[in-house]
Amino acid sequence: MKPTAPRRWLKRLRWPLVVAAAIGAYPAFVLGTTYAHWLSVDLPGGRHGPSDAYRHSLASATVAYTGSPRWVEWVTAVMENDGHGDAARAMDAHNNRLGARIGHRAASWRAMQAAVLAAVEDGGIDTRDPDRLTWLPPERWQERAY
Repeated sequence: MKPTAPRRWLKRLRWPLVVAAAIGAYPAFVLGTTYAHWLSVDLPGGRHGPSDAYRHSLASATVAYTGSPRWVEWVTAVMENDGHGDAARAMDAHNNRLGARIGHRAASWRAMQAAVLAAVEDGGIDTRDPDRLTWLPPERWQERAY
């Protein structure tokens, strides 16, 4: 017996749907782990402050650790315009690059997470040092991160 038209259609779409689900699962994993850890730390400045720096660097470290630092470069180019435009985008791009280096060098998952938290503790306002996280002055912070 020949499959019905809807069955043939579903059969043709099976592999593209599996691939799409796998591709969608990775960003969900990165965001899920990032926000789970971010919610467990009590840092000020949900936007533009230390909390924002932590979130960006942790997400980038996670991508570099589980995938490739090149992926972080691509996302930064698209999402943050490579740091061009304004101080907040420049801050995010800077922190993404440092997070990618941390993730790429990490010996373990826990070491990567600890290194990102240590980088926040060593970070500062308007830092230009590529090895230190940066954030904007406190008057620019917003407590809501979303």
